[in-house]
Amino acid sequence: MLRQAFEEAIHTHAYQYIVESLGLDEGEIFNAYHEIPSIRAKDEFLLPFIDVLADPDFRTGTPQNDQTFLKSLIAFACLMEGLFFYVGFVQILAMGRQNKMTGAAEQYQYILRDESMHCNFGIDMINQIKLENPGLWTNDFKAELKAIFMKAVELEYAYAEDTMPRGVLGLNAPQFKEYLRFIANRRATQIGLDELFQGANNPFPWMAEMIDLKKEKNFFETRVTEYQTGGALSWD
Repeated sequence: MLRQAFEEAIHTHAYQYIVESLGLDEGEIFNAYHEIPSIRAKDEFLLPFIDVLADPDFRTGTPQNDQTFLKSLIAFACLMEGLFFYVGFVQILAMGRQNKMTGAAEQYQYILRDESMHCNFGIDMINQIKLENPGLWTNDFKAELKAIFMKAVELEYAYAEDTMPRGVLGLNAPQFKEYLRFIANRRATQIGLDELFQGANNPFPWMAEMIDLKKEKNFFETRVTEYQTGGALSWD
């Protein structure tokens, strides 16, 4: 968790630098979660789950509380880390693929790598809790999770429509609807749920390559911008 906190702090600095370097209005950008309905709706959806994880007085030990904790962990790892970021990742990284905003795209590529690790760590934890507590994985609980996944896809698609109402750079909102269905299927099956959207395909297969960073650089053409991960920190 300390490593994730360190990486999230780096992400914040990366976003701040991108905003400053592009000359954007910081107040407008960082107040978007208050002022843009599709962003605010995602925050309001997540807050009850995050409140459970952050509540120092919350206690596990009963079937109901254990399911509440597991549900919140699934919302955090599979939906916040593993679904809600992906429209933005595709949009910025698609620009990088077309040699536009290459510096910002490279920073986003590192952030995508980190968020993928956070998501996978959370999924491993979820599956371990399921293994140790099989009684929590009831049909009613799975149906509740399915409804939460469906709502998350709906909210993220509304965000895609807001950010790309007419399409740009070969991207459009209907593509994101299919992509979000594909990602939701992937997250669901990773924790043992059935596919939610039968036959959903990935319209952006190149996104898988973005997690595998290519670190070889020609010394005379570019500067190395890789930052250290928490496991490689030097405290000297």
